[in-house]
Amino acid sequence: MYTKEQLSKYSYFEEILNLRDISSVVDSLTGLVSRRYIIGFIHRLIEEKIPFSLSIVDLDNFKFINDTYGHKVGDGVLAGVATDLIRYLGSYGVAGRFGGDEFLIVNFRDVRYDDLKQFFCGLYANFNVLRKNIELENCNPFITGTIGCATFPENAADFESLFNLVDKALYRGKTKGRNCYIIYVESKHKDIKIKELAGRNIYTIFHDICVKFDEVSGVTEKLRNIMLTVSSDMRISDLYYVGNENLMRSVNTEESLGEVYDLEKLINQDLYMTNEIQEIKFKSRRLFEICRDKEFETVLMVRVGIQDETYGYLICAEPRNLRIWQEDEHAILFFVARLLAGYIQGTGDYL
Repeated sequence: MYTKEQLSKYSYFEEILNLRDISSVVDSLTGLVSRRYIIGFIHRLIEEKIPFSLSIVDLDNFKFINDTYGHKVGDGVLAGVATDLIRYLGSYGVAGRFGGDEFLIVNFRDVRYDDLKQFFCGLYANFNVLRKNIELENCNPFITGTIGCATFPENAADFESLFNLVDKALYRGKTKGRNCYIIYVESKHKDIKIKELAGRNIYTIFHDICVKFDEVSGVTEKLRNIMLTVSSDMRISDLYYVGNENLMRSVNTEESLGEVYDLEKLINQDLYMTNEIQEIKFKSRRLFEICRDKEFETVLMVRVGIQDETYGYLICAEPRNLRIWQEDEHAILFFVARLLAGYIQGTGDYL
């Protein structure tokens, strides 16, 4: 929790704390500066033309934590991340709670791209703030986050423009799979529109998949025909399938990555996902070896089957990318798997 002494070194907070108690300035749960005062602080810095970088930290899948463990655990996660953030940022800036599971970072030291890159690499590494387990009373959930960042005055000259760029960078990070940081660079991000980043609605995606699926015959032909839609909406580089020969093949190239076994040991309720490839090792040794050889760091897998009948598996596995799979991505892959299962059941044309 921020103290009066920590904040009073900034004239903006000193003026406020001469009139108000520290408890009215900091958020009661996290101990970070509350939304009202962190935004007021940013406005003052812009008025005084003091250079700084502004970042939004959005915890990944926080709703899942609340729904799985309860709001008490969710509150513990927020407080734990906030404590780590205050410690990591130190005397180089101020962190605030923007709302819900979002935090703001005002950083005076790191305003150049290379310095910001080093700052964020450290934030994600060595169990500093993110990509770590938060130790709570009855559980220790693994916490990741997505960060968008822009700099005043280099990227923007006023609050609204600066915040829009930070928001755009954050959305870009989310579309890359979350669990990453994006530093705004005009040449790369200028023409990106948030509406486009937000993606299409699930009905439109399912409709387009059905149209493409029905255009051709044969399991492999159907997979190849829907691949453009699936890869675009899930933002994956390839999709892999395992059929009755137990070979893991690329949809794009038909290349075989090798034999895999025991995938049923990984599946729970038709779906499996992980960002910890090591956990695959003792249930499906061959899949683990393929992931290691191909540098896959994240896996999303669904069973192709109906009731107790299993025809194969679809696997999303991205190299060198610790992305966080989202519910709509689960839905897309499951939908494709059920389309395939229905077709296979009706035609006997196996994967």
